[in-house]
Amino acid sequence: MVETKGITKSFGSLQVLKGIDLSIRAQEIVAIVGPSGAGKTTLLQIIGTLDRPQSGTVGVNGINPFQLNEKERAAFRNKQIGFVFQFHQLLPEFTALENVMIPSLIAKSKFEVAERNAKELLDFLQLTDRMNHKPSELSGGEKQRVAVARALINNPSVVLADEPSGSLDTNNKDELHDLFFALRKELGQTFVIVTHDMNLASLADRIIHLKDGRIINDI
Repeated sequence: MVETKGITKSFGSLQVLKGIDLSIRAQEIVAIVGPSGAGKTTLLQIIGTLDRPQSGTVGVNGINPFQLNEKERAAFRNKQIGFVFQFHQLLPEFTALENVMIPSLIAKSKFEVAERNAKELLDFLQLTDRMNHKPSELSGGEKQRVAVARALINNPSVVLADEPSGSLDTNNKDELHDLFFALRKELGQTFVIVTHDMNLASLADRIIHLKDGRIINDI
């Protein structure tokens, strides 16, 4: 499903990743934990093709996206990888429904197909009565569920979540955590989650500990 070999990354003289070997199976929920500066987000961005490693390889479903040209890699990322960020990153001028539809439209789906699939996802996430609301009219938990729907709209191979519950209160955190596992059960989804939330990490199938740019534990 997802495999990295020998991933390194530096910013100037600072080496952030120092040879990361990682394998994630389909339908796994994997948590990546570690102190600030350990390289967690950098690793997630490389897996998601948002950043390029200095050395090493990345494979998603047997394809190394860094062997593709920029246009091909963008299309690969759009269809194969879903993203959930700490602060939602919803476009404020669009409704919840429109935000969810955007990746599907970028993938050149027909408008009616994108709309139907987005409505189905929002209904599944219990947001039927909120789909025509803009982000400013949604609660924090609702915004994050819209972001999850957006991540799922193209049926990606893997969803990468960077501190997804970091901006939520306790009740919304619990709901989001439950949602990830429900999506794995109902849709067979794979998740890689960077988190400081050890309650969420403890629920994962595996916990990968990063420190100083290296994996120090994988349990």
